[in-house]
Amino acid sequence: MAEKNEKTEAKVEQAKGKGKETLGRAVGNERMTAEGRAEGAKGDMREAKEKAKDAFKR
Repeated sequence: MAEKNEKTEAKVEQAKGKGKETLGRAVGNERMTAEGRAEGAKGDMREAKEKAKDAFKR
């Protein structure tokens, strides 16, 4: 069950990052854009980790 939470958190993090990046671009705030990219990347890495764990379980 904790795995579902990790996967969900990864998706939420990716979505928040994408939203922040988009908003940053819309208002011309480069720092917000960069933070959004970083947050999205963190979510991507978390998702990759969970996929790798799933692959080794089988």
